[in-house]
Parts: sequence; structure tokens; C-alpha cells
Amino acid sequence: MNTPLADRIRPTELADVVGQKHLLTPGKALYNMIDGGEIPNLIFYGPSGVGKTTVASIIANKTKRALRKLNGTTASTQDIKNIVAEIDTFTAPKGILLYLDEIQYFNKRQQQSLLEHIENGKITLIASTTENPYFYVYSAILSRSTVFEFKSIQTEDIIPAVKRGFDFLAKENDVEVICEDSVAKKIAQGCGGDVRKALNTVENCYLATPFADGKKVITAETADELAQKSSMRYDRDGDEHYDIVSAYQKSMRGSDPDAALHYLARLLEAGDLPSACRRLMVCACEDVGLAYPQIIPIVKAAVDAAMMVGLPEAEIPLADAVILVATSPKSNSANNAIKAAMSDVRSGNIGPIPRQLQNKHFDGEDAEVKGQHYIYPHDYPNHYTYQQYLPDVIKDAHYYEYGDNKNEQAFKKYWDKIK
Repeated sequence: MNTPLADRIRPTELADVVGQKHLLTPGKALYNMIDGGEIPNLIFYGPSGVGKTTVASIIANKTKRALRKLNGTTASTQDIKNIVAEIDTFTAPKGILLYLDEIQYFNKRQQQSLLEHIENGKITLIASTTENPYFYVYSAILSRSTVFEFKSIQTEDIIPAVKRGFDFLAKENDVEVICEDSVAKKIAQGCGGDVRKALNTVENCYLATPFADGKKVITAETADELAQKSSMRYDRDGDEHYDIVSAYQKSMRGSDPDAALHYLARLLEAGDLPSACRRLMVCACEDVGLAYPQIIPIVKAAVDAAMMVGLPEAEIPLADAVILVATSPKSNSANNAIKAAMSDVRSGNIGPIPRQLQNKHFDGEDAEVKGQHYIYPHDYPNHYTYQQYLPDVIKDAHYYEYGDNKNEQAFKKYWDKIK
């Protein structure tokens, strides 16, 4: 059993591929391309273990082309040259179908070395990536390819694959394999939408179960022990990380505590305490802000507590803070104001600081008006009097607009009366 189970039972027909019905149902574009036998250059984008390599293999069989596989993490330019050398030889009389896994790890020069052969049709490229191809694939390759996104497989679609794996092992080893009722579901739920992970767990369960009365009985306890810990995907440097933290903050901003807790749980289950804390602090400042300014030290205290106690107990103060942020009134007035001010600064709208605000107490001989003439607000009623604070070139700039929440409207009412 040196070859993994996932490879031993890899489907050879599109109808047997698990999931991806949005791509592989008759009438869909990719299905029609494969069924017609004329395959353009393709880029398969999606998480690992969802059928990208399987579909590429099926395509190679359908087109009668020589399939060559490279992995972007290990392949070199010489590997590409070796494949190019096969063109128009007896080993590849109908051309080559190159399956390039993890193309995002190929540098620009390596990707460019494929262009000529892609354009003349000698090589048909099927590249796969777990990262967004519009960010990681060289634009010239991208413009000559059609991108198809593969999705994570749902639990209900993986269960039949798990059962098929156990049936295959039983037949392969000529032994009766019996699974307790919950085994297939536990394995399917624990693989995070990755069929390869699920089938690895199937094989591990088989190997870890002793013979008894000439058969193997796979228990739920064994499945629990061997199934992947998390039913989600997570890579701190990958798209999934940014999707989760984005959903986490947007759920708090959108005042949905249940969704916010869900994404917090996913971050904590992955052990990403720093991201959970950072986005929570950002959201308290950016999205609650001046509608409830006291929330900032409260959330900071919760974050400090979480970082001090660590996981798993960190989930408690963070849950408190996430619920508080999600259910608090919202205002992004301060965020909008600083963005407007930053825009002026970055575009060069700055100008000299008004003389009355400068930190100096003497004038040069060229100064037309001598003296700083700073007005001290505390010397006036209500601790306020008008003076110009902005530079002359933007003296009428206006960045801050009061939010419509109770807190900021109270401030507005006060300053409207004073000013």
C-alpha cells in the first residue's frame, strides 16, 4: 500500500469526481470542453484535495495527450526544458498536456519560458493554484488561459467517497470491513472539504483497526482519534486567512454577534490568536469608534487578558469583547476623517504651520509681523475662542462629520452652542 488510497481510487470519469457540480455537470463550460476533446490552456484555482489533479488526469486521457506533471515548489527551468524536448517525438506525438501544480511558486522567468510553446499549441497547460491566480500568475500566462474555480467539497458529498474508500480496501484486501454508523460522517466532517484528507483518514482507520473474527470493525472512537483536528482550511499566508479575518471584522461591523463568534472560533481553532486580537481592536476603533468611545479601553483590556492567559482560555475574554463590539452602536466618522486628512497630506496639501502654533519664540528679521500671537483657549469662556489652526493653503478644509449616534450628536449640540 505504498501508493496512497486517494491515488489508488482516483476517478477516471467526470461522473465519478466528488463535488464541483458547478463545473462538471453536463452543459457547463468546463464539462463541454472536456467532453469535446479540445482543451484550451486552463488554470484551476481552489484549495487542495478538491479534484484539480483528478480532472487534469481525466482531461489527459480524453485528449490522448502525454501527461507531464510538475510542481512549482520543486520544479526548475531545466525540468521545463526537458518536457519541451519531448515535443514532436514518439513519446508525445499528439503534444503534451502539462499539469503544473502550485504555479504560484514559479517565478516570472519560469512562467515566461512556457509562453512560446503554449502559443503554438505544442503544450497545453493546466496550472493549479491554491492562491488567487490574478495575483500570483504572470499576466501573459493568465491572458492565454481560462480560469476555473474549484470549491471545497461539502460533507454530504464526501460521505459517499469515504464509504467507497472502505469498500475499495475491503475488496483490495479480501476482508470484510464494517463501519459504525457515524464513522463516515465523522471523517467527512473532519477533513475540511479535502477529499484527499478524508481518504487518508479512511486508510489510517483501516490500518489502525485490528482483525477480529476475520473482519475489521471501524469504530467511531477510531474515526474521532484519526480524523483531522479541524473541519476547516487555514493558512496564515493564504487567501483563506484573509477571507476569515475579513468575514470576522465584517460580521462585527454588521452587528451580527453569531457570525462574528463563528469566525472568531475558526481563528482560535487554528491557533491564530494574534489575528483575532488585532482585528478585534481595529473593529472597536474603526467601526464602533466615537459612538461608544469607552469601548476601546474595554476591548484593549480583553485583548490583554487573552494574550496573558493564552489559548484555550483566551476564547472567554475575546468572546466577551466580540459580542460587545458586534452589539454596540456603530460610527466610522473618525475613520473617515483621518482618511480625508491623510489624503490631503499624501497629495501635498500641507503648507507651513501657522506662526501662532509653531514651537518657537523669536522671529527672523524678515518677519513682517513680530510675535507668535497664540491665543490660549482656557483664557476664554467655555475654554474656546476662534483662531486659525490649519495651514493657509487648506485653512477651510473640513474632515470630520459628526455621526448620527447619540454620543456624537451630544458633542455636536454642545459645540454648536459654544461656537
